[in-house]
Amino acid sequence: MPHLRSFIRCSAALLLAFATGAAVIAVDGLHDKVTPADVVVVPGNTVNADGTLSPRLKARLDAALQLFKHQYCAFILVSGATGKEGVDEAVAMKKYLIAAGVPEDRIIQDSAGFNTEATAKNTAQLLRQRKLGSVIAASQFFHITRLRALLQQQGIPVVGNVHAQYFELRDLYSLPREVAAMLVLVLRREPT
Repeated sequence: MPHLRSFIRCSAALLLAFATGAAVIAVDGLHDKVTPADVVVVPGNTVNADGTLSPRLKARLDAALQLFKHQYCAFILVSGATGKEGVDEAVAMKKYLIAAGVPEDRIIQDSAGFNTEATAKNTAQLLRQRKLGSVIAASQFFHITRLRALLQQQGIPVVGNVHAQYFELRDLYSLPREVAAMLVLVLRREPT
């Protein structure tokens, strides 16, 4: 019996820690901070085989578009890769923004952003090349905390964030996944 009680206590503590982590990530991601920056960074997501954007990706771009239209940023950086659908996400994102009225020279394209970490590394390199500094992170609410942390690990000043105004049932899966991803990020961080 003592082992069972210890197991139950340990399980309850882990569940509580996990739930707390999920709550912190959700609250953080839902709390938009809009302030002027050089660039808004939009990580990719599904682009359908016919080139249309998934509702998630469209919502991310619409959030960035609002920042651009209200002059909170001078550039929009779109980052993605070619998914299983065979379409380059960054190219499709750029086309969407151009069709929405963003001048092509105000869009920075990263077609090698195959995951959030690659997006952060590539963003740092692209910003250095263009002598740009501060960024706003734009993604789904559950993704904001990790996106911001990875950008900051690359030495990028993240001065704000906005979440996409799109919610779906899969967010219930995505939030716990982000808790696990943040735990991995924290555990693998090198001591300073």
